[in-house]
Amino acid sequence: MPKATNTDDPEGPDGVQIDLISGERMAEMATMEKIRMILDGVHDGNIVILEEGLTPDEESRLIETTMAEINPDGFNGIEIETYPKSEAGDSSLLGRIMGTNDAEAKLTVIGPANQIETLHKDETLISALVSRN
Repeated sequence: MPKATNTDDPEGPDGVQIDLISGERMAEMATMEKIRMILDGVHDGNIVILEEGLTPDEESRLIETTMAEINPDGFNGIEIETYPKSEAGDSSLLGRIMGTNDAEAKLTVIGPANQIETLHKDETLISALVSRN
């Protein structure tokens, strides 16, 4: 992903880069491509926001890959928060009875564990404190 640049400051940008990734872009990628794109952004200190989130399998693989990459002297891991699609959006009777929901998560926020802290999360709001490393 492109890096933020600030031509006025020779030391680089004075803030935290946030990458907002559309569901359309994610739909074109394989699972490991998504995971690599997310982790590359987080390794660079960016906050990654996914419009449509990840499937449970993709989220599980993201966590597994993250755990393998944690390094005490470098990468501290990720903080990930997601809120699910409303169950009211599942209009099929069978889906409501069985408690299944084919839709993926609405929104996922991912960032470096040492820079993002979740303050509040419910089904309609994720509130996070982001600090510059």
